[in-house]
This record gives sequence, structure tokens and C-alpha cells, in this order.
Amino acid sequence: MLSAAAKYDTPQGGFSFENCLRNSALEATGEGLGMKPPKARKTGTTIAGIIFKDGVVLGADRRATDDMVVADKNCAKIHYLSKQIYCCGAGVAADAENVTQVLSSNLELHALSTGRPPRVCTATRMLKQQLFRYQGHIGASIIIGGVDAHGPHLTSVHPHGSTDTILYTALGSGASAAIAVLEDEYKPGLELEEAKRLVTDSVTAGIMCDLGSGSGVDLCIITKEGAQIFRGYTQAETKGPRSSSYRYKRGTTAILGETTTHFHVVEETIQLMDME
Repeated sequence: MLSAAAKYDTPQGGFSFENCLRNSALEATGEGLGMKPPKARKTGTTIAGIIFKDGVVLGADRRATDDMVVADKNCAKIHYLSKQIYCCGAGVAADAENVTQVLSSNLELHALSTGRPPRVCTATRMLKQQLFRYQGHIGASIIIGGVDAHGPHLTSVHPHGSTDTILYTALGSGASAAIAVLEDEYKPGLELEEAKRLVTDSVTAGIMCDLGSGSGVDLCIITKEGAQIFRGYTQAETKGPRSSSYRYKRGTTAILGETTTHFHVVEETIQLMDME
């Protein structure tokens, strides 16, 4: 006689695509009823990072958008991972916040179990495995930068889990303009002030060329001594003063027609509430 545990299927490894058939059936049913499936929304961000002489400089804009609406003008996109490892997040803000918080917790547990500070490659491996597991459904593009026992490191991690370990990078909807500035002006062995200016210029270029990026630039400087975050390092655009008054005199616009409608109250009921 089979035991109770043997009646159930043994769990198998790999991905499960059972929901694909369900989603296809729901989409076909919705089209018959005149319902359209939800479409992906455009996200906006410009993040960048470079390796300079003594460490890593990360930069990000401060605008968070919901499709074509500016949801937050002062969003923090530079996230803490460990004492000398930080990251910038682009894409869906909730996804980026969640994966970075989980990654930060896992790095702390790893440091406690091993007795030594985590390395940048460890953070990259944990993040890329988590993103690959969800096959791109976590919409977070991350730039990880930090300094460990092997020196400064910079890695870009894409939503599907692919990674690039390079000297400079930019991600987000304004990345095309930002990477153009980095490719034009980057050189190995930059001093700190040169690196800060270059990252600021690259993110500002993304802000000026992309409606989903804006407000200004935040910077994070990571060296072997530690990390510093500069919130509101620059202000990309400000609200200028009004040049004149926009109140017009009565009668400036001609009234072409006028209609008056009178409403009569047919019934009025007042209900008292018991406050005891």
C-alpha cells in the first residue's frame, strides 16, 4: 500500500511554464469580450557609474515616473548593500527596492557566516541568480559598485540576469545620452573631482534627453575607507520666476452665448445620526 507522501508527485527541478497556457486562455477569452491585456508601462531613469583612481563613483537622477506622470521628484535610487558596496536601480522602483533589500540582507548573513567582508563578485552572483530565476519578470536594472580586497569593481546587471563587468556604464531610459558622454570623456586613472564631474555630466545628459529622468543628480563615492552619499549634488532644473502677470481683465474674451438653467428641489430628506 502506498504511503501518503507517495501519492504526490516528486518535485522536479527547472522552471514551470504551467501559467503560459492559462495566460493564453485568459488572453483569448478577454479578446472575445472586448478586453485587452495590460501593456508594459514605460519607466524612466538615468543611472551611471565609473571606476576612478581610488574607487568607484555612482550617480543617479531623482525622478520617479508612473507612465507619463511624475510620481516623485526626489526619489533615492542609490541603495546600500554593504559598508563598501552600493548600487543604483533603474526600472520598476518597487522591484529595485525589493531585490536590493533582499540582497543587502543576504550579504550581511554571508559576512556573519564567513567572518569577512563580502566581495563585489559575491553580490553580483547573488543578484544575477535571483533575476535569472524570474526570467525578466522582475523589472530591475542594477549597477553594482564597490571596493573590496581585490580593488574597485563595477558591474551592470540586466533584468534577465546578464552582467557586464566594465570600467564605466550607464542604464535606464536616459542611458544612450549618458553613455555617449562617458565614452567621449572617460580615461583610466581619473582623479576624484574629475570622476565626480564626469558622472554628473553623464547623468545630466540623460536628464536633458529623456522625459522620464529629471530633478537632479545624486552621487555615491566608494573608496577603501568607506562610502559617502551626496543627496541633491546638483539641481538639473528649477522653477523660474514668473516674467509677468497672467490675470486678464473681465471682458478680454468675448462671450458668444449664454444659457441659464434653473434647478428645482423636488424632495429633501434629513436623517439624524445617533451619536451615543
